Amino acid sequence: MDVSTAGLSSTTLRTIGLVLLVVGLIALVLGIIYLAVPAHSLPSFMGRTRTGSGHRSKRAIAALVAGGLLVVGSVIALVRYRAYAR
Repeated sequence: MDVSTAGLSSTTLRTIGLVLLVVGLIALVLGIIYLAVPAHSLPSFMGRTRTGSGHRSKRAIAALVAGGLLVVGSVIALVRYRAYAR
């Protein structure tokens, strides 16, 4: 079994990379939904508002930034996995 310098096996790096990728893509989709859909029309699991027909810009930006960082992290983990798998 190959072990990286951080003490993680190559299969662990792959698993971490794939999980980060999925969560990052979900966060990016949620960020786009927050920007595209008016606040009063959002699904209930995304938060309710009492007022407003605007968009949830702060949540959209937070979701887009978090999604971008998670995707970058997944790419790093998957590149390390490929390097250690060889």
